[in-house]
Amino acid sequence: MATIKDIAKKAGVSVTTVSRALNGYDDVNEDTRKKIKQVALELSYSPNAVARSLVSKKTRTIGLIISDINRAGAKDAFAYEVLCGINDRAGDLNYDLLLFSTNPSKQMEKSYTALCKERNVEGAILSGLRLDDPYLQEVIEQNSFPCVLIDIPKTGENVAHVTSDSRLGAVMAVRHLLENGHRHIAMINGHNQAFVSQERFEGYKEALEQYGESADEGLVYDGKFSEDGGAEAMYQILIRNPGVTAVFCASDLMALGAMRTLERMGRKVPDDVSIIGFDDITISAYCSPKLTTIRQDKYELGYQAAQLLIDMLENRTDNRKLLLNNQLIIRESTRRLQE
Repeated sequence: MATIKDIAKKAGVSVTTVSRALNGYDDVNEDTRKKIKQVALELSYSPNAVARSLVSKKTRTIGLIISDINRAGAKDAFAYEVLCGINDRAGDLNYDLLLFSTNPSKQMEKSYTALCKERNVEGAILSGLRLDDPYLQEVIEQNSFPCVLIDIPKTGENVAHVTSDSRLGAVMAVRHLLENGHRHIAMINGHNQAFVSQERFEGYKEALEQYGESADEGLVYDGKFSEDGGAEAMYQILIRNPGVTAVFCASDLMALGAMRTLERMGRKVPDDVSIIGFDDITISAYCSPKLTTIRQDKYELGYQAAQLLIDMLENRTDNRKLLLNNQLIIRESTRRLQE
């Protein structure tokens, strides 16, 4: 069986260079890295992960802890795209990935630290946590395992976060409606234990204030981040606030639910009510009418979360936060009001 010494000899480089090239360090010349990988392939080199971890005391394994993963979320595929980004970057840097599903009751039974120790991971990425989840405070206070939070801006010595700019994204969405003459704008938000809900509500208020309009909290409804929740919230808007001409939905799933209710009630989108979403899930480009929305790069969220966690594990960065930009995608579900 080939060893890194064999690779070093054939490639004409040091054992250290081979080790650093195969382990994803960025201080190796790219041409040298490609040559080393080619030689490793020719020699059918396969690193022994168990032996490597015994020598280095490192498992090169990270965990992804996702809260409340279920079939209901399959349509928006948010968690899947984040997972793809994490998996691709972890694989590029020669780290294995373990997936854990959790919920508040599981978190009460087994602590975050115990979970990481039991599964022998060096650090973890946490996605989908609520602000009242038991793990959140423990993650912030513990000092044993580096972790990266997705969409919760908490930092510490061993805690970092990656998030999209939800507030600015909401400003962009509501400003688009305002620029098209809408002034009676409702909002369908997610539950208030999601940080992104709070940020998107603040962006909704900020955009209205920029146009001299005051936000009416009576026009903000809880859609529970679900299609059915969005449908029920839209029904309540139609019954209680018939003068509303546009609705900003804090997720595309809720926007799809809202459009379902409007169709059922004989209202046309965007002729009667303009709808704008948030996320740009795949189905938003194929529904009828196609959904105007705010695109956030879910894959990039995962990719950068993995990069940040591994940089922390390998002491390559002091950075503890990363904010990604969003983009307004104009399709068919919004229109300009006639003057």
